[in-house]
Amino acid sequence: MGWGSCRQNTDQSLMTLLLPDLLALTAAATATADRLVASSRQAVLSLVAPGGKLDADLLEQHQYAAHGLAWVSTYARALSEMRAWAGRLDETGRLGELEALILQVAFGEYLAQLEGGVPLSQVEIIRPADLGIAAEDVATFKTEPVRTLIAAGTAAPARLRIAELIRDGGGFGNEALDDETLEMVRDQFRRFGAEAVEPHAHDWHLKDELIPIEIVEQMAELGVFGLTIPEEYGGLGMGKLAMCVVTEELSRAYIGVGSLGTRSEIAAELIRLGGTEAQKQHYLPKIASGEILPTAVFTEPNVGSDLGSLKTRAVLDGDTYVVTGNKTWITHASRSDLMTLLARTDAKQGDYKGLSMFLAEKPRGTEAEPFPAPGMTGGEIKVLGYRGMKEYELGFDGFTVPAANLLGGVEGQGFKQLMATFESARVQTAARAVGVAQNALEIGLGYARDRVQFGKALVNFPRVAGKLAWMAVETMVARQLTYFAAREKDSDRRCDIEAGMAKLLAARVAWANADNALQIHGGNGYALEYKISRVLCDARILNIFEGAAEIQAQVIARGLLAGRN
Repeated sequence: MGWGSCRQNTDQSLMTLLLPDLLALTAAATATADRLVASSRQAVLSLVAPGGKLDADLLEQHQYAAHGLAWVSTYARALSEMRAWAGRLDETGRLGELEALILQVAFGEYLAQLEGGVPLSQVEIIRPADLGIAAEDVATFKTEPVRTLIAAGTAAPARLRIAELIRDGGGFGNEALDDETLEMVRDQFRRFGAEAVEPHAHDWHLKDELIPIEIVEQMAELGVFGLTIPEEYGGLGMGKLAMCVVTEELSRAYIGVGSLGTRSEIAAELIRLGGTEAQKQHYLPKIASGEILPTAVFTEPNVGSDLGSLKTRAVLDGDTYVVTGNKTWITHASRSDLMTLLARTDAKQGDYKGLSMFLAEKPRGTEAEPFPAPGMTGGEIKVLGYRGMKEYELGFDGFTVPAANLLGGVEGQGFKQLMATFESARVQTAARAVGVAQNALEIGLGYARDRVQFGKALVNFPRVAGKLAWMAVETMVARQLTYFAAREKDSDRRCDIEAGMAKLLAARVAWANADNALQIHGGNGYALEYKISRVLCDARILNIFEGAAEIQAQVIARGLLAGRN
């Protein structure tokens, strides 16, 4: 029997740590957190939609409160998914001591923050009063289950016990995939990452060189690039949850390798959802096999997330489009064969309505000649981390694309086509973040076990152990929230809110884990020779690309305020 029903075999010391009826308590607390979200939503609505209709100017004016609503809702959803995770484990007798403690500590900490203040960033805390929540509503939140969970879940002994369990090789908690195929996939890619990637990743980073093409070819053989492409187009036809499992394991070894599949995922999704049948037949099998390596060419200088302001032009001249303009932050641009290129085809339309998407082929670059295509130039952007594919600025002056390569064959659909891929891209980015968070945790734990100071290993000092325990807890929280978003996507339900929540939280967890793991290393963590210095740089980008944290919060807030669920 699980922790929710029978505890006879538990020793007395553990009884003092683990709450009796933990599953019942967390179920009650989840309902209370949901009521707090409902109160928060109503309070923010009164600020940004006083007449019943969302006012864009008021939404910007009260952005702090709106984004606070996004974070509060993300916490509540994360707790709900942790409770569901534990319930699945308990039903099959797999809710062990470690998993139960992770659940208890996750609830204790997040409930305490919901009451006292949720961090939007290192310098921004959102408190109930900032959302316009009345004092009596806050008092109502402090139900007996919530008070009990906060007291037990934030207590130092619970965290120290988690640290003890993971230190002694007890793993980091059952992921509850509940699918033998997915478990086999996870194990296969965990081995690949451990054997072919992880031992070499830091050297690739220090030398600032591309991931060897042999690794790319091995990934193609393993099916990474065709994972979610339908079988009729040469792919494996698996779902987004499988994509998350693969992405997490690859990113756990090195974020660059975990991100190689992102470009193929975006390109394949664009073509699958928006392409003509001829475009699907031609490109999807080649993407799936790795014969074609795509790159996404969307962002422009001085534009960033405001894609409706793009200025790169594509003018039809006979049966060819001539492209003129500049792009920036283009990942893996030199070695790619296909650009999903967003450009303006209607100069009269100054917003997103005039944008079109192109499947722009180009020769694969070499080290000597990175951009051999006529009408196209490029230069590398040197970066702190995320180096294995390299970043580039691109210039187009007379670059041509056949009219047949207009995605879907109709102009003006580019922005809509791109928006259709954002859910999958953000779910995958959340999975990348979980992988980086797990890697940082393991590196920090390994160092804390091995490093001896004042006559004992660092892991035996309470504050070090407490850091490691919370890292393990929050990594599981981010993982389960990401799995939830993936399952929603696999169910063909709109999940922009859920994908945004997963990406928002997982990116913060990755950065926090990397920062804390470096802190555990002390001065050594600042040395380039130590892997954690790379992981810190790699983790930082996750809060920026595929929509910065502020953009994610805006997407979530707008969806919640509009009444979507």
